[in-house]
Amino acid sequence: METARIAGVALGGSLLAGAAYLFWRGVWFYRNPRRAAPAGAGVVSAADGTVVYVRKIAAATDVIHVKRGLEARLEDIVREDVGLPKLLIGVFMSPFDVHYNRAPLDGTIDFVRRHPGRGRNVHMGPMHWRVLTRRPPYQSGSTHLLRNERTVTKLDGTLRGRPTSCYVVQIAARTVAGIDSYVKPGDLVARGDVFGMIRIGSQVDLVIPWREDLSVLVRPGDRVRAGETIVVS
Repeated sequence: METARIAGVALGGSLLAGAAYLFWRGVWFYRNPRRAAPAGAGVVSAADGTVVYVRKIAAATDVIHVKRGLEARLEDIVREDVGLPKLLIGVFMSPFDVHYNRAPLDGTIDFVRRHPGRGRNVHMGPMHWRVLTRRPPYQSGSTHLLRNERTVTKLDGTLRGRPTSCYVVQIAARTVAGIDSYVKPGDLVARGDVFGMIRIGSQVDLVIPWREDLSVLVRPGDRVRAGETIVVS
């Protein structure tokens, strides 16, 4: 009798866990809460999640130390020679974050480029673990920065009245089901508009030209919300 009761409890627990997983995977993961971009000038985050690095960098320099003997340059992340000094902000999205991505500026889509992985996508486990345990540098051991599939969207807009082009880099995780883009070259987008999403855990990097009149408002470890958190003003 006791064995049957234990088996029943185990079966009930398994069914409940399975139902919770299906709800998360099929419904809750695809939630798209209403967001309102803040008033005033400023670049908003393109993703919900945790800031994992903020770097002011010059062209062709090593910017991210991944592990011994392995560095990631800006060109490795964006997959083109972007030139000129830039500001790089990386946001890690856990499987429990909202995964819709939003435009950081008002502007026009210049291009959307999809880049296959350099070999098989690798797991983002090292970054996920470091974010969960609050152990910077969060990118340590994260070879997905160099290897994984990504989509790069270039947006031409303005910041404080000056022309500004920014790149949004959607980086897939190993278990990613796809990177979706809802825009095409020539489309007009408003700051905070949804332009795409990544399904399951992933990372989104923002790259903008660096100017001395800009102020960086986030640092590694900060939580940000797509379309609402101003990261640069």
